[in-house]
Amino acid sequence: MNTRHATVIGGGIVGICCALHLQRQGFGVRLVERGEPGRAASFGNSGSFGTASCVPFALPGVLKRVPRMLLDPESPLKLRWNHVPRALPWFRRFVEASRPERVEAIAAARNSLLIQALAGYAPLIEAADAGRWVAHDGLMMTFESEAAFAAAAYALDLRRRNGVHMDILDGNEARQMEPALSPRIVRAVSLPDVSRTIDPFRLCEALAADFVRRGGEIASAEARGFAIGPEGPVRLLTDGAPIDVETVVIAAGVWSRSLAAQLGTHVPLEAERGYHVMFADPGFALRRAVVSADRSVSISHMHEGIRATGVSEIAAPDAPADMRIADRITRHARALLPDLGGEPASRWMGPRPSHPDSKPVIGRSPHHRNVFFAFGHDHLGLTMAGITGQLVAELATGRPTTVDLEPFRPDRF
Repeated sequence: MNTRHATVIGGGIVGICCALHLQRQGFGVRLVERGEPGRAASFGNSGSFGTASCVPFALPGVLKRVPRMLLDPESPLKLRWNHVPRALPWFRRFVEASRPERVEAIAAARNSLLIQALAGYAPLIEAADAGRWVAHDGLMMTFESEAAFAAAAYALDLRRRNGVHMDILDGNEARQMEPALSPRIVRAVSLPDVSRTIDPFRLCEALAADFVRRGGEIASAEARGFAIGPEGPVRLLTDGAPIDVETVVIAAGVWSRSLAAQLGTHVPLEAERGYHVMFADPGFALRRAVVSADRSVSISHMHEGIRATGVSEIAAPDAPADMRIADRITRHARALLPDLGGEPASRWMGPRPSHPDSKPVIGRSPHHRNVFFAFGHDHLGLTMAGITGQLVAELATGRPTTVDLEPFRPDRF
């Protein structure tokens, strides 16, 4: 019988992986999610396991680019003006994180998780028979000018120094690998070791179903707060009945900020909202995911068609979606893939939880020993979910962690 019990708050891919890894260590686990697991930010991502994504969002020189990025209607970074007062502290820390020495340290920290990413997933995917939702066919970055390729030199070198395998191609070589690409492409970088899921929601669904098959419970409720005892939280307060808790894991994405604050930990977590459009019948297939450096869009072939994603919009997580952004993504996707015709079958927006230093919070609460944090993975929630779950389980069982968690401390801010 299970003698230890854990409550995981958050039913996205990170929460599901935390629940599964805790379950494998003998915990009885309850997953608390206000909607269907996998339906929030995990639903609409680009599908790539970004194991080559050690490069942080803020790079040297970003301070000069931020004003133009915020005012340019074609910018990959958007800011809702009514959200400016709340977001300013986040942007100050974001600029501070762009100092060269900070960038190098952040890249090394991110890479320490990325090199373990697929190993953290492997036992979960195998046990859930979810391998059919995963492909190992690589990713390609494209450039439409020599100037754009030159501007990416630092980021490419940062990847190379962190062990990422890359092949540099000219435009013709890129089109031989992906015939649908625009003739405007003059340079490309092939990243053959990048994997992806052909349907992020179905992957979440398969893992959640395996969690339930193994005795896990999914409670449909919205977490709102805690009743605190001498050792820490003893009950989770929800929009329904309170839930008795023993060990608590907060993995609720952008909604983790308020829950962590109620437990005395304040983090600069913002909703970096992403958009996607789906083309159900594109008339051709991509062999790998494609990311345009010029257009800041990512395009990949999914189970139900081609998905184009892009743009980072800093806004309140529950603010109405601005589907003009989805229209922009559609326009750039068609420029990158000229044969991509027809109207999008669907459009979507989801709030990604992002810290200004491009690193998640993974660790024990500084104030309550029975609480663990696992949130703020920015664009890499899908990628880092498996290893994050493994690390949380290691912490909860008192074992040495596979990755040094010092760079991801909840109190680092």
